[in-house]
Amino acid sequence: MSDTAKIIVDDKTYELPLVRGTENEVAIDISKLRAQTGIITIDPGFKNTGSTQSAITFLNGEKGELRYRGYPIEQLAENSDFLEVAYLLLNGELPNHEQKQQFETDVTRHTLIPEDMKQFYEAFPSHAHAMGILSSMVSSLSTFYPDSQIPNRAKEDVQLTITRLIAKLPTLAALAYKSNMNLPYMYPDNSLNYVENFLYMMFAVPSEKYQMDPVIVDAMNKLLILHADHEQNCSTSTVRVVGSSQASLYSSISAGVSALWGPLHGGANQAVIEMLETIIADGGDMDKWINKAKDKNDPFRLMGFGHRVYKNFDPRAKIIKKACDDVLNKLGINDKALEIATHLEEVALKDDYFVERGLYPNVDFYSGIIYRAIGIPTDMFTALFALGRLPGWIAQWNEMVDNKEPIGRPRQVYVGATKRDYVPIDQR
Repeated sequence: MSDTAKIIVDDKTYELPLVRGTENEVAIDISKLRAQTGIITIDPGFKNTGSTQSAITFLNGEKGELRYRGYPIEQLAENSDFLEVAYLLLNGELPNHEQKQQFETDVTRHTLIPEDMKQFYEAFPSHAHAMGILSSMVSSLSTFYPDSQIPNRAKEDVQLTITRLIAKLPTLAALAYKSNMNLPYMYPDNSLNYVENFLYMMFAVPSEKYQMDPVIVDAMNKLLILHADHEQNCSTSTVRVVGSSQASLYSSISAGVSALWGPLHGGANQAVIEMLETIIADGGDMDKWINKAKDKNDPFRLMGFGHRVYKNFDPRAKIIKKACDDVLNKLGINDKALEIATHLEEVALKDDYFVERGLYPNVDFYSGIIYRAIGIPTDMFTALFALGRLPGWIAQWNEMVDNKEPIGRPRQVYVGATKRDYVPIDQR
């Protein structure tokens, strides 16, 4: 294969270099196209534009493959815990015993948030969405640690900010839930591991011993691992672009939380439950709603089915389906929404219409079911997604900084009015 691609404009030929990744992906380097030709490319949504060269996550949508730093997601979900995966994403290699213990100790030391931040929670309106609260709280951390906003800080200072974020985000998310429910806050219990501590802060109440269910802990651990990174998606790209302006890591992560909030991105699992509740409110006629999903003229779409990147199956869904089954079997919950979800799953896996179109249940479908089953409110779903995605966002931000990537600045093709003269208001 040639090392260059050719583009012909007005009968003039230009050669552009090709870039090859370690997994044989090939890209045309157009970074100097405008300088050479005076023209740009246009790619709405950046669907075919590689904004960076990254060594963090490999995704093959056609084959249903996902790897963090080369490790298949199946192996990590089966054998790792979330903090070990976070260490891998941040440092490029799995930790040894000493490194893992030190990382866990460092995180444990920073789980508390500044006491003054509790006043912020009290100022939010009742039932404010958890993602609005979480984005605000993450951004506000920069005001408590102003040195974090200084560009080109020493590596050890950056590492401290990273540790603070990983340690404090579960606390911030749990307090958002407690605040909305008007329940007393629970301080972190650092005798527990990362996932256990989060569940404790979410569900424990004073003077009562919280019973930790290992099936739920395992499912939550797997969900966080499966969400830890996913290549250059909307929120990850947002983190990198905001960070490219030399904004602080807190500001960049806050922007990522906001980007994740949308129903087309991290809010998809919330949309799954809202869809199930709509079906219930309509009487629960499954055949009616399945037929609506098959009708191309009907605006209804099954939420949590298919994926814009994975063309055959979502490898994360295969992993979390078992955890979902384990949770439902263990809890034995009688819930109409979960009954409908189970029926939808059966149809999607067998019906030729869904099979031929690759409309299989994805990770958002199963994560929504798990969260509902263990009692997490719907508007907290995306906050848990953010908790999982945090180490990936940080790793991507770190890579962008280490590579000294330029500030993000997309071009456009202008299609507005051409030059015209101003007309005084009394002549219009």
